[in-house]
Amino acid sequence: MQQQFLRLTTLAILALMAAHPVLAADTAPAPAAAADPAASYVTVSEATRSEIVSNIPVSGTLVPREEVLVNAQISGYAIEEINVDIGETVAEGDVLAVINDSTLAAQLAQANSELARANAAVSQARNQIASTSSALSEAQAQLERTEQLKDSGNTTQALLDQSKSAAAAARAAASSAEDGLSIAQAQVAQAQSQRDLADLNLSRTRIKAPVSGVISARNAKIGAIVAASGEPLFRIVRDGEIELEAEVIETALGLIDVGDPVHAAVAGHQADKLDGKVRLISPTVDQTTRLGVIRVSLDTGSMLRAGTFASATVEVDRHDGITVPSSAVVTASDGQTVQVVKDGTVERRDVRAGILTEDGRREIVSGLEAGETVITRAGAFFRNGDKVQIVASSSDTAPASVPSAPKEEAAPLGTPAEGAAQ
Repeated sequence: MQQQFLRLTTLAILALMAAHPVLAADTAPAPAAAADPAASYVTVSEATRSEIVSNIPVSGTLVPREEVLVNAQISGYAIEEINVDIGETVAEGDVLAVINDSTLAAQLAQANSELARANAAVSQARNQIASTSSALSEAQAQLERTEQLKDSGNTTQALLDQSKSAAAAARAAASSAEDGLSIAQAQVAQAQSQRDLADLNLSRTRIKAPVSGVISARNAKIGAIVAASGEPLFRIVRDGEIELEAEVIETALGLIDVGDPVHAAVAGHQADKLDGKVRLISPTVDQTTRLGVIRVSLDTGSMLRAGTFASATVEVDRHDGITVPSSAVVTASDGQTVQVVKDGTVERRDVRAGILTEDGRREIVSGLEAGETVITRAGAFFRNGDKVQIVASSSDTAPASVPSAPKEEAAPLGTPAEGAAQ
């Protein structure tokens, strides 16, 4: 009974609409607007001119720029005092440690005594020379008088021979005295050398800092016997300066120059980035790893710790250029292209792409001008002359409104739009 009632009601309504066509026209839904079946919805971006920075990523370890080894310069004596420890700052000339000097002090005293004895021998030799010189002068004068007397017949040959013998003996004594002085002077020089060595060794019992800096290692211990050929007693980082030692692949090493700016991130350091410059580039590459080494001096290098890991970027180039989103560049076997949109039509454009920037944009070296619009997604699916409709721009703050499509299946981006429901 209920079904029969519903059927009758429906027939009555249809009859009423047939009797009043104007009413039917007013209540029927309007047909959907027809869409261009050849158009595709696309997301685009504008080619922009901006500053392009080319960076090379590197990583490595913080190391002392210059580490100075402090060794003992004497052997066989015990350390009796240590004045510094690891991490302390020292100035050039500061006493780091003291070695027991009692034996060396005694050696210096003995050397001073030997030097005094040698000086006394020199004085004695000089006195001997003076004495023999006087005797030689007298003997020579006596010989001359005797020879004159012999010539005049007033003396005998025996007295003349005696005078000659006396003069010869005086000359021999004078020569011996001269030799004695030379020997005594040589002994003074030797004693002086021994005294200087003893004094030097005594001074070496005070281990001093050869440079200003920070103590990075201490091997010295109270009571330890030092050896000149042993391990260093201390290590000092000159001026406390720490720098980055980083490895670079050989293909990138040639792009880096001394003085290039560097931005580093150091593990555990409160600053987000530390600025620096390339100080040194290794002239060789490891034949096994194919890596080269660079040294980077960092600002506030004295506040860093050696051995810490750090990553960095080396800025090798900075210039103005045109960029587009990297997704807009299509790379194929025959080269690189972008799809330029002009008046709703696609133009396939050959380009030469450059570097990829940190914000994900690709440099276009040639083939595109600033201000031109390119498809940023699915560009490989379009050909010259294709019709497109822009639905969004990657530079817009909000996407442009998308043409309406049936609610049950929205038209996907980058594909032809479906026509309205018939």
